[in-house]
Amino acid sequence: MTWQPSMDWATAVAKSKVLASIRNFFASRDVVEVETPLLCHGTVTDVHLEAIKAKYLSSENGEETLYLQTSPEFAMKRLLASGYQSIYQLCKAFRDEPQGRFHNPEFTMLEWYRVEFSMHDLIAEVDSFLQDVLQIKPAELISYQQVFIDKTGIDPLLTSIDACISFIREKGKLSPWLEEENSLDTLLQFIFCEFIENEIGIEAPVFVHSFPASQASLAIIDSMDERVAKRFECYFKGIELANGFEELIDAKIQLSRFEQDNSVRAANSLEYKNIDDKFIAALEEGLPRCAGVALGVDRLIMLALNKSHIEQVISFSTKDT
Repeated sequence: MTWQPSMDWATAVAKSKVLASIRNFFASRDVVEVETPLLCHGTVTDVHLEAIKAKYLSSENGEETLYLQTSPEFAMKRLLASGYQSIYQLCKAFRDEPQGRFHNPEFTMLEWYRVEFSMHDLIAEVDSFLQDVLQIKPAELISYQQVFIDKTGIDPLLTSIDACISFIREKGKLSPWLEEENSLDTLLQFIFCEFIENEIGIEAPVFVHSFPASQASLAIIDSMDERVAKRFECYFKGIELANGFEELIDAKIQLSRFEQDNSVRAANSLEYKNIDDKFIAALEEGLPRCAGVALGVDRLIMLALNKSHIEQVISFSTKDT
């Protein structure tokens, strides 16, 4: 048993300076810091994302199930729908995933929303943010389709399940669960993680944009090419650092996507997830045109301070609490 922190004092001091630089960046752009709840009645329906549950004894309804937020996204969009302008938040987030080099179940997230920004406007701002905080050169930009073609020879917008499985087999990475997989997106994600992610963003960050429409999540579909969504991710030195969208503002489409997620969950014997009705109600009221991004702060600190493991930049990992 150990009671001591995994982050030393010198790192804590350096980390505090990075956090100050984050707040200074947004203050210089008149983006307002906000705070939203960690516990919510609804949660994400994403098939590949699991929230951590908490029990709450309500004086009105008895025992209720609440969820620790995987991201402050829904609550922040409720603020935007109520009339708030551009906002950001530094907060704790929680995901029921195994601990590892880049992940702790409880972690720090930076999320921000820019009213009237497009996807490319926000990519440019995230690039400026990274240059400012990490003191690095400007990022590179490439589409999801092009990076797949460049690194694997596969066109992700035209490929098939059989073609993906053949590629994985040729690379010696095929396992029984992959051979039985019937989701093209899952196979594409596996290929991206195994054969692309570590090959990009070595000298400077890389923004991969225009993900397949089937991976839109909470992003709008590109009106110029309905095969893709206005979604981007940022990679640097083997780390997935940020995930952003030009935000979907249509409540009916968003509700349909959540319901589709739950249908996929049912087909895969996964738990049904409560849809956040208050978030849907906010979309019905009207979300302004905006773009938003979520960025892993612990991973950012690792890059800023040249640390090799997330435990070096947090006081106590979940296993040591």
